[in-house]
Amino acid sequence: MKKNSFALFALLLAAVVLFSFTSVFADGKTTFVVGFDQDFPPYGFVGEDGEFTGYDLEMAAAAAELMGLEVVYQPIAWDSKDMELDSGTIDCIWNGFTINGREDKYEWTEAYKDAGQVILVKADSDIEKLEDLAGKIVAVQTDSSALEALESDDYKDLVAEFKDLLVVAQYNTAFMDLEAGAVDAIAMDLDVANFQIQGKEDQYRILDEMLQAEQYGVGFKLGNTELRDKVQSALEDLVESGKFAEISEKWFQYDSCVLSVCKDTK
Repeated sequence: MKKNSFALFALLLAAVVLFSFTSVFADGKTTFVVGFDQDFPPYGFVGEDGEFTGYDLEMAAAAAELMGLEVVYQPIAWDSKDMELDSGTIDCIWNGFTINGREDKYEWTEAYKDAGQVILVKADSDIEKLEDLAGKIVAVQTDSSALEALESDDYKDLVAEFKDLLVVAQYNTAFMDLEAGAVDAIAMDLDVANFQIQGKEDQYRILDEMLQAEQYGVGFKLGNTELRDKVQSALEDLVESGKFAEISEKWFQYDSCVLSVCKDTK
């Protein structure tokens, strides 16, 4: 009788544990699929070892571990990100994803990092300020925040003075065009620009005048507040444990966190 009672108790306990786990992830979810642009260093890219790496991917992996999920990195075409999210191919977009101007299009975590869009030119370029872009060819990535900035009313008159605004699929293409002299400047994310010219500061420079300041967050399909809240909680736990700062300092040499929990402790 005692053996049978113990076996029954163990079975019931296992059932309770299983129910508790599946009640957190009611759909039986075991993975956390992160959509990202694999040509967007330092946020997400292919490392020298052929593996996906980057600031956002490392942060996503740490958050997934806290949630008890296996992270899956899913590279996507940036102009197809909404389709991938709506179809359920990916769970979120986590890759230097700008909140500003998209506030009502996604469920967002709090902003976790400040960023901005800038103009990058060759070191010997005669372009010193934004107005010097008149008569020049400027490259920008499709569906990017830099493109949105240039297409806004704020820069309507400036862009009208360009010789051409060349929209490319990837920033690698833009850099090859800049090197070849096919374009005169690239409009892009500040951190991506800094990463790309690291060790090549004698070949490229970034204009002091910024196109726009912005903030990055993790974006989810509208209505998916449950997963958004879990990721938000995981980010806050990463801050408390010191892991957030560790990852930030690895990639940027400073603690880049602007979450409210970070602001409260600064």
